[in-house]
Amino acid sequence: MGVTIYDMEVETKVPAGKLFQSFILDGDNLIPKVAPQAMKSVEILEGDGGVGTIKLITFAYIIEGDVLVDPLESISYQIKLVSTDEGGCILKLKSIYTCKGDVKIDEEDIKKGKEKA
Repeated sequence: MGVTIYDMEVETKVPAGKLFQSFILDGDNLIPKVAPQAMKSVEILEGDGGVGTIKLITFAYIIEGDVLVDPLESISYQIKLVSTDEGGCILKLKSIYTCKGDVKIDEEDIKKGKEKA
């Protein structure tokens, strides 16, 4: 089973607390309103919705049979928000792609998949 890790950083003028509230805590309510085609379901695996809650979010396929989707067993994301001195924050996103069998994907495949989304 091959694993590929892709790191990305985005600087924003939105304060970390506000972005965390909107994107992380209220994301399962907000994303379906902003992009209803993007999310299939949200399931709370552990917790009550507060700090430490673990949610399983199942995203919809945008393009069936995509070169990036077929070889994947799973994709997981780690998100970190770092406050900046200017009042905004840096969103640090780590995407972990677990492939089926000995299949490997590279950063170019990941970039192509993100561009299609």
